[in-house]
Amino acid sequence: MVSCFRRPRSRFGLGFSDLKMGLSFTKLFSRLFAKKEMRILMVGLDAAGKTTILYKLKLGEIVTTIPTIGFNVETVEYKNISFTVWDVGGQDKIRPLWRHYFQNTQGLIFVVDSNDRDRVVEARDELHRMLNEDELRDAVLLVFANKQDLPNAMNAAEITDKLGLHSLRQRHWYIQSTCATSGEGLYEGLDWLSNNIANKA
Repeated sequence: MVSCFRRPRSRFGLGFSDLKMGLSFTKLFSRLFAKKEMRILMVGLDAAGKTTILYKLKLGEIVTTIPTIGFNVETVEYKNISFTVWDVGGQDKIRPLWRHYFQNTQGLIFVVDSNDRDRVVEARDELHRMLNEDELRDAVLLVFANKQDLPNAMNAAEITDKLGLHSLRQRHWYIQSTCATSGEGLYEGLDWLSNNIANKA
């Protein structure tokens, strides 16, 4: 007489291998849909529109701002990403303090006043000085060419040239035309940031 033993199945019709597969799918889905956290540093010269951008992203509305002495920090929720955004004041006397915020920064947002032709060289110098810092060597760079609603604003191509972005051969960078007051271009920039930071992870 030949006896045949069959692996017992649970009353739900699942065996051990099915459970293992289910756990694998659970891990996969949690990895895909868990909220990712990203640390973003937002800098630029004073009056470029950094704080207006931050609160447009955070609150969806325009807030009355004063020059930032020190920093503002907010968590911006977008899609499945939680951006911790540090908005650091841009006045010349406090720019040396920027380096205290570099550590663990995954993405750098550099905001440029597209209408301020007199200081675009100053903006370029500050940007390149920062990018030479060792703590920012792996950070991706997003440039917001802000205030595009103004009639004499430089376009993104002109700002790319003025900032010398094409010389950044070892850096992932992108320039996005924006208008902080209307919100135009801001979320396109966040999309680029999230995709490129995720690809480097």
